[in-house]
Amino acid sequence: MVGITMPARLRSAAVVMGPAFVVAVAYVDPGNFATNMAGGATHGYLLLWVIVSASLLAMFVQYQSAKLGIVTGRNLPELCREHYPRPVTRLLWVQAELVAMATDLAEFVGAAVALNLLFGVPLLPAALITAVVSFGILALAPLRRRRFESVIIGLLAIVLGGFLYQTLHLGPLTGAAAGLVPGFAGVDSVLLATGMLGATVMPHVIYLHSALTQRHHTTSPDGRRSALRASRTDIVVALGIAGLVNVSMLVVAAGAFHQAGAPRESLEDMHSGLGQLLGPGAALAFALALLASGLAASSVGTYSGQVIMEGYLRRRIPLWLRRAVTMAPALAVLSLGVDPTKALVLSQVVLSFGIPFALVPLVLLARRADVMGAAVNRRGVTAAGAVAALVISGLNLFLLFRTVTG
Repeated sequence: MVGITMPARLRSAAVVMGPAFVVAVAYVDPGNFATNMAGGATHGYLLLWVIVSASLLAMFVQYQSAKLGIVTGRNLPELCREHYPRPVTRLLWVQAELVAMATDLAEFVGAAVALNLLFGVPLLPAALITAVVSFGILALAPLRRRRFESVIIGLLAIVLGGFLYQTLHLGPLTGAAAGLVPGFAGVDSVLLATGMLGATVMPHVIYLHSALTQRHHTTSPDGRRSALRASRTDIVVALGIAGLVNVSMLVVAAGAFHQAGAPRESLEDMHSGLGQLLGPGAALAFALALLASGLAASSVGTYSGQVIMEGYLRRRIPLWLRRAVTMAPALAVLSLGVDPTKALVLSQVVLSFGIPFALVPLVLLARRADVMGAAVNRRGVTAAGAVAALVISGLNLFLLFRTVTG
């Protein structure tokens, strides 16, 4: 009997596994490279606790999104359109589209920098190459969704391998444990922490995850429990890997740059610094990881944009048109000669401001019995989601106040 049950359970889990790995790519995009490595280079291990906390928060948030799709059979934008007034829906759509543009800014700039580091391609042509390649990856979804997920998982593996290689070349990580104690060192560290949060808890994939799991919707209580259980495993494994990559980014930058006095103002500086301090293999691993991250995340970002527009407005535009619109800010940044690393950090701050607009509706919908039925969230879960939204919003308001007041 056990021999029959276990394979069936494993097959059921395998069907649901995959969406979280697509989502996880957004948690290790080029914006993470910029914020995490800038944080490590400037402040050592001080902000390690931010990455760990954000990774745990991401698991909580993405499970809520995945659960929403499995239980209701609809995604977050669709449910917002059904349950909120039109002015609210339009506001949520506009800010979600702005978030998608900020996402594409990070992805395109990061991949362009990687192509420049690897092959010497100028940044603007490199961004156009990125657009073509990512569009090819995106063409696999949603008709060949499993193949799309496999490509994304492969690119995620390259990012993980690149940073594991660099971490192993660092040697002992003296003092890293001290970074798990919460603390800041001035407004600059708060800015970086906010960017880290925006780069880790990505608002556009809160929308996307519910869309990726809604195909597993079932009215069977046993089937629903099985799908939710498999989704939890999917999330813990995928976002655990993403969290490990993010920790590795900060650790590598802290170990290689914080005390070395080497140039560290940009991704280019970090690439050359890794080559000088850890060897050419480390520099190559960094550039390859950055390229894989940019290509994968740009595809996922555009896919999220389609979900957002179709869910909120019941409209769909061709992928090439969406790609052209969302990549425009990135091309403008590269054309104007804006520092790519600074643009990446600021894009992550913009993303952080977008988190509450996705998280608050998610929490409010998941607490409603008329939406979730028997799977409605308990009060403790709702309270945890509310606290997360308040903390993120408070951090953003503090950052805005300090920035305005100089």
